[in-house]
Amino acid sequence: MKIKTKSAGLTVAALMLGAAIGGCAVAAYPQPHMFAARHALLSARYQLSIAAHNKGGHRIAALNAVNAALVQVNQGIHVGAYR
Repeated sequence: MKIKTKSAGLTVAALMLGAAIGGCAVAAYPQPHMFAARHALLSARYQLSIAAHNKGGHRIAALNAVNAALVQVNQGIHVGAYR
């Protein structure tokens, strides 16, 4: 099986760039767990927003809970930045 050199090279370059950026992001933020939690909540909010609307109000309740959690995480990040 022959792999196209150009596309393989681009894939390797993209992976290396992603690793470099990811490594820098973890090192740059002194609160990696809070930022990871924020990212997970943003992903959850997106998934809930595109879910079917036939959940008997539970989808909306979950969206409200995620939004409230995001407020708390953002406040925690802000407070943690100054301690």
